Amino acid sequence: MAGRSVCLGVIVGAKGLRGQVRVKSFTAEPADVGAYGALHDEAGERRFRLTVTGRAKGVVLAAIEGIGDRDQAEALRGVQLFVDRAALPQVEAPEEFYHADLIGLGAEDLEGRPLGRVCAVHNFGAGDVIEIEAEGGAIMTVAFTKATVPEVDLTAGRLVVDPPPEIATPDEGEV
Repeated sequence: MAGRSVCLGVIVGAKGLRGQVRVKSFTAEPADVGAYGALHDEAGERRFRLTVTGRAKGVVLAAIEGIGDRDQAEALRGVQLFVDRAALPQVEAPEEFYHADLIGLGAEDLEGRPLGRVCAVHNFGAGDVIEIEAEGGAIMTVAFTKATVPEVDLTAGRLVVDPPPEIATPDEGEV
């Protein structure tokens, strides 16, 4: 599929008998999972039009166009819902980034030496961390903070990393 896609949520099960689904939303405002137009599955083969109908215990409830009964809704359990990156609004603050915009950026140290490419961004509850894969395949994981990543230049396709001393960089051996 052309262009980048961003995962906005995942269908976690059915709700009721008329085909509604429960969606774990990854958007800042959970109900916005349906606000960016048609969504698609990871392969880009199936499209879904969601109408958010309510909220319940950590999920949003939604109707999906063409899904009319519980069996059809239950068959969608586990389907991740993606939208084209271009459909999302621009970030408002200069220090805010979509994870999808960071993945693939070249990473370099303070002296401009290449460290690798950002291969993943995670948040396990204590803040974002980025994974940088060196050319040899070694992975370096660092906190995505202003102190550790003092510069992000999306236009140039790079970010600058100042790893803490306890993290070896690729030219120092194991990452």
